[in-house]
Amino acid sequence: MASLARKLRSLRLSVRTCDNFCKRSVVSGRNDIRVVNYLDNEKVEHHRRTPLSQHPDVKDIESTLVRRHVELPPDFSNVMPEFLPSPRVEHRDRVRELLEREDMYRRREQIEIPEFYVGTILAVTVADKYTAGKTNRFVGICTRRFGHGLRASFILRNVVDGQGVEIMYEMYNPVVQKMEVLRLEKRLDDDLMYLRDCPPEYSTFPMDMEATPLPKGSSVPINTMKVKLNPPPWHERWERMDLKGVEEFQVSEKRMQKAAAVAKPWEKYDLMKHYRESINEVESQTLMKEVFLRKQKIDQEWSSTKRVLRKR
Repeated sequence: MASLARKLRSLRLSVRTCDNFCKRSVVSGRNDIRVVNYLDNEKVEHHRRTPLSQHPDVKDIESTLVRRHVELPPDFSNVMPEFLPSPRVEHRDRVRELLEREDMYRRREQIEIPEFYVGTILAVTVADKYTAGKTNRFVGICTRRFGHGLRASFILRNVVDGQGVEIMYEMYNPVVQKMEVLRLEKRLDDDLMYLRDCPPEYSTFPMDMEATPLPKGSSVPINTMKVKLNPPPWHERWERMDLKGVEEFQVSEKRMQKAAAVAKPWEKYDLMKHYRESINEVESQTLMKEVFLRKQKIDQEWSSTKRVLRKR
């Protein structure tokens, strides 16, 4: 038996066994079992036609998709990116993704989650049992947005009493009671964590800031302002990153040489890297159509609720 194991280890052979519900990869010679936790498309479609799929919301969406062609707004995937699954194959689970989307729809029926981007100024109210009013409201600029599904999160930054404060919120956490957009806009970069190394005036916003609404039907403006970095040391090696929203800065020649040595300008032409870090376009369009229809239905319910409250 030991000689057989040595032969398999030398030849680096892998024995793959499949069952009806999950695919398992058994690697001989390494004493481990790798389980890829996902279902085949045929299995998922088969179980979707069970009595559980007779929910009225599911029937309405399927009938709408069959009845007419759904036209998505431009860049709709950037409006609600948390509904897109993780591009990493080892993190994919079609059943879990379906259940998480249903939970996210139900949460959006309870609170109104507005459209926002990195660079948008938000006010978030959360439940806090240690405060006098049992709630806590924080105003700040969105510096980062990350995560997929129920793990979608974002970071708000503000300077309070001369001290930079950053709070990470989980978007679908039941503790979040209200989200308000005070100024809807985008920035030149998709990550604004370099505001940590900028003067405080770029991250200071009053806690009683009033909302600035956009005209209905207008596009989201892009703030082309470029911030100024403080002298080093910094939290990150910003000279190694392609930052568009930062003014030109000076660093030592040694740091520039190190940045040039580790630079990878060819990665933007790497098609396989782009393929591994993105979702299939057909799958993305199908998923976004479902999300768009559910969003329309939720928005209609919210508008009817607001009309009833106004009459009262």
